[in-house]
Amino acid sequence: MQVLKRFSTIIFTIALATLAGCASTESQKSTGEYIDDAAITAKVETALIRDDSLDALDINIETYKGVVQLSGFVDSRDDVREAEEVARNVNGVVDVENDLRVKGGD
Repeated sequence: MQVLKRFSTIIFTIALATLAGCASTESQKSTGEYIDDAAITAKVETALIRDDSLDALDINIETYKGVVQLSGFVDSRDDVREAEEVARNVNGVVDVENDLRVKGGD
């Protein structure tokens, strides 16, 4: 009986340590958050590609805990606004940080 109790305690401790290792912190994502962010990034990329008015190949997308960051260069200020609007309308996006710049602009 004592062996079973110790074995159960060891299994519980390993399970607890494993779960704690998967938890997120302020500066690190959990495994689930990493997968969610990758899915959001893919959805934003797809939405930008489907928008005929944008050249999506010049737009970089990073996602961290649901916050999408757009960077790169576009042809006009309208494209900057359009890309942000497209990203905001993607399911799962918490916020958008728009760091797009107009080619040849200020």
